[in-house]
Amino acid sequence: MWFQWSEQRDYIDTTWSCGYLLASSFVFLNLLGQLTGCVLVLSRNFVQYACFGLFGIIALQTIAYSILWDLKFLMRNLALGGGLLLLLAESRSEGKSMFAGVPTMRESSPKQYMQLGGRVLLVLMFMTLLHFDASFFSIVQNIVGTALMILVAIGFKTKLAALTLVVWLFAINVYFNAFWTIPVYKPMHDFLKYDFFQTMSVIGGLLLVVALGPGGVSMDEKKKEW
Repeated sequence: MWFQWSEQRDYIDTTWSCGYLLASSFVFLNLLGQLTGCVLVLSRNFVQYACFGLFGIIALQTIAYSILWDLKFLMRNLALGGGLLLLLAESRSEGKSMFAGVPTMRESSPKQYMQLGGRVLLVLMFMTLLHFDASFFSIVQNIVGTALMILVAIGFKTKLAALTLVVWLFAINVYFNAFWTIPVYKPMHDFLKYDFFQTMSVIGGLLLVVALGPGGVSMDEKKKEW
């Protein structure tokens, strides 16, 4: 955004007719919000506030760039939100029982529901990768991808399914979004770069699933009770 400041500002000004000052303020807020949130997350300081701030930036971008009306980009933004939801769940400490040592009925904490929501939102990224044609490769890719998405969403064999999706998505990302092979002056370079790093963010969310597990609201957890 820093190197394309004028393009971003002119786009917002043209789309919303808000004037030079407001368009520049939006680009500055967008840039500052993303950098600040990411620095706080990486430094492990005020992670929850950073997540809320990044949620706000995603919502702001969805409206400002008219992503709300583009189903593919909307689903990818929701997948980014799923990754943030998992990060927020990871940063929350488990609630402790008020009566230590006293048997109580098992209840699902907000953290577990955030993990469920994060898993479900993450799989939206893969729905944008489905190809509806009759080629053998596409059919196999769709079947395998859909099966893995369902496993992650319901929380069955979650870590293995999520790790498989990480490898698969990374390979697809490097192959289809190789922006470094396109000259910088061509518009396709920016489109591919955007897709590449957005996909890498979703891969980060899936790695959180691999590291933390599916949480309490999942089939993996229920199997332990059976």
